[in-house]
Amino acid sequence: MPRVIVLGCQLALPEFRVNDIPSAPAIHNASRPLHQRIFLGLAVGALAGLAVNTWSEGAPWVTKVIDNITQPVGQIFLSLLLMVVVPLVFSSLALGVAGLGDMKRLGRVGVRSFLYCFVISAISVLIGLALANTFEPGRKLDPEVSSALQARYAQDAGQRVAAATSTQSQQSPLAQVVATIIPRNPIQSVASDPPNMLHLMFFAMMVGIAMALLPPQEVAGLTAALEGLFAISSKLISLIMEFAPYAVACLLFGNLALFGIDLLASLGWFLLTVLLGLGLHMFGVYSIAVRWLGKMSPRVFFRAVRTAALTAFSTSSSNATLPTTLAVAEQNLGIPKQISSFVLTVGATANQNGTALYEGVTVLFLAQLAGVDLTLGQQLMVVYLAILGGIGTAGVPAGSIPFIIGILATIGVDPGLIAIVLGVDRVLDMCRTTLNVTGDLTAAVYVARVESEREGALSTRPVAEDS
Repeated sequence: MPRVIVLGCQLALPEFRVNDIPSAPAIHNASRPLHQRIFLGLAVGALAGLAVNTWSEGAPWVTKVIDNITQPVGQIFLSLLLMVVVPLVFSSLALGVAGLGDMKRLGRVGVRSFLYCFVISAISVLIGLALANTFEPGRKLDPEVSSALQARYAQDAGQRVAAATSTQSQQSPLAQVVATIIPRNPIQSVASDPPNMLHLMFFAMMVGIAMALLPPQEVAGLTAALEGLFAISSKLISLIMEFAPYAVACLLFGNLALFGIDLLASLGWFLLTVLLGLGLHMFGVYSIAVRWLGKMSPRVFFRAVRTAALTAFSTSSSNATLPTTLAVAEQNLGIPKQISSFVLTVGATANQNGTALYEGVTVLFLAQLAGVDLTLGQQLMVVYLAILGGIGTAGVPAGSIPFIIGILATIGVDPGLIAIVLGVDRVLDMCRTTLNVTGDLTAAVYVARVESEREGALSTRPVAEDS
């Protein structure tokens, strides 16, 4: 059995065998599996929302029900999950980095995770651009529908464009990178709304590195405190997730009761392009990555991660799904805690393949709609910006909108056109967040497999004889 050094203590890593994965997620104790209850909630919410939209569209009571019942219930669930994210991220990432044992191993895991995320994100954007150039969804949208959508969402679009423009900095690119990653005051960064997760993760990594470099007896108190904080956060998550089936029903009901099928049909080609790209990446690219790089059966993998996928779909937030993702990685996939804590926590913000694909398709869609023909060089720039957007996008609902606005402005397309996609953004946000979270788990499977094989090779390596 492979072994690693964690804060001076030798710990045994579990053998990375996919045959040991249980047939259902182990993060619940109810008679019916959690993923089944969430799926049932999704189905009930969708059917109820479509029924209300069909027979009572525009009725005053529908708005009252959504504003006073379903939306508050859904927001309570999201707020409870996000409430636990900061303590969970800090404790899990600090312990994960410290648990990697030495700086060589940390660097190895970090570089391998980054390269994997970068390559997979690039593939996702290329898939999106290829489909957008093939289907040309922007040239198939009725001008009257386009004008109606812009009028309907003009105010929201104007607010988003103004917010995105006001955050643009006059600093040099390198200075912007430093300010984005390194916090001057980590307490202030965490106290913002939403909290700056990149700042939090950098500070947690620095704490973990310092813990790994110090003698174990000097950090034993902090280690115990972080372990207790992580245990408390995990317990809170398990309690909150019992509320998930009811909350996701309310969230989906509100969206479909207001928008129904008409809005989806009016943007059918755009939706088809995005969903086809997400599907190809999910079941094509991820299956190949899991089989080739992770040495795991894709069927077993997708069966094991379904609870995390459904949670991501219902919350539209990688950060809110992170607690469930960590539990699935450890309990269902058998990934060592020190690997999953590092890869998944960083990946929740820095590995967003679905977001990168969506940003690429949306930019081309709106450029086609505006009659702007992008050259190959401009499309490659979109690829580059979309990858950066996928890395830097906040893991919260609609977090990609400011990046899309920035890309549109860069290529000379009116950012106000973002109004056309705002109506369906929430639905697509649910889908791309599912892809993001699943991608984080594929990265964890790959890194865990490589590290497990390396530790196994080191433990069986013969000791060289003295000459």
